[in-house]
Amino acid sequence: MRVKYLSILVMVFCQTQSALAASIEPPALFKPIVSLQKSKMLLNAAEKIAQARGWPCSIVIVDDGGWPILSARMDGAPVVAGIELARGKARTSALFKRPSGDLENAINNGRQASITAGMVMMKGGQPIIINNQIVGAIGISADTPSHDDEIAITALREFYIQNSVLSTPSSAHLR
Repeated sequence: MRVKYLSILVMVFCQTQSALAASIEPPALFKPIVSLQKSKMLLNAAEKIAQARGWPCSIVIVDDGGWPILSARMDGAPVVAGIELARGKARTSALFKRPSGDLENAINNGRQASITAGMVMMKGGQPIIINNQIVGAIGISADTPSHDDEIAITALREFYIQNSVLSTPSSAHLR
């Protein structure tokens, strides 16, 4: 009789514990993302800047894994392979969590091992930062490295202002 009573008590206890565990939901984790809508805003800002300066270009926005969200090649973009270069720059920036030009600088300053990374190590890729997290990147391929970076950086500044981004990227990021 005693064994039967203990068995019933253990079953009730286990069912109560599993019911309690099922009713308590773990807190949802929040990870900011660069949505399609936000990507369109950023792409439009970059296109507007490039057009105003007379530097038609290819523009690519990627997520934090380097996967393309949106891309465009402006009429008159001078580099035929520009869309692939822009995608590579954006992917490099997203995966390395820094401007793609930093890797170019590393190679130029003697860090030859960087060449084996399989990334596009040219200026024009800039990370997108929301709430102190890198959520993606923008890649630009226009006519010169300085123009590529200028379009990307200026477009990001406008994007951050338009979206009232809570965390301001470091000044090094938007030099």
